[in-house]
Amino acid sequence: MLRRRALPICCALVLGILASACVSSRRAERGRKGFEETGIASWYGPGFHGRTTANGESYDMEAMTAAHKRLPFGSIVEVENRDNGRTTRVRINDRGPFVRGRIIDLSKAAAREIGMLGPGTARVRIRVVGRSERASDSSSRERTRSSRSTVTLQAGAFRDLERAETRLAAVRVHYRGARIDSARGLHRVLIGGLSEAAADEAVRTLERHGIETVVVR
Repeated sequence: MLRRRALPICCALVLGILASACVSSRRAERGRKGFEETGIASWYGPGFHGRTTANGESYDMEAMTAAHKRLPFGSIVEVENRDNGRTTRVRINDRGPFVRGRIIDLSKAAAREIGMLGPGTARVRIRVVGRSERASDSSSRERTRSSRSTVTLQAGAFRDLERAETRLAAVRVHYRGARIDSARGLHRVLIGGLSEAAADEAVRTLERHGIETVVVR
């Protein structure tokens, strides 16, 4: 009898520990100092220079900034190139990259600092080391911007219309509002009208089914 009664208590303790760990993980992911992540970094430059970033700023490819999917705007992140040991620090002011396996999109200046301009990508470790003084203003802009703007995802681009229609059918299993946009002989499968949170979830959902997506900026 004692053993049977002890089992539920042990289960409750284990669940409590797991729940506590999950809360700690979520807090860290929201930008707590010390949060770390490893993966692939990429960079974006001339094609986006001067455009509005997700937090409302004007993108400057020569500033030390970066895009991340979930870290709060204003987070200061140390980025280490694991191939050559070079490091740099950037401020998060944009959202992305929405490409499988990539965890951060650096400005051109930051990419130059860690020696990845030529290759275009690099294996990196990122670590949150603090917050900028502009973080609170940025967070406010993020809430305001996200309430009035939407994101469009591209789930494939094809020269052949039949292939585009096949992809559309696969996407519509999960997102009935998907559509094909055809121009200049290219047929793009698009999912529009998504909030940032919904777009992030759509990326993960479609990746689980083997469909890669990119954000149409």
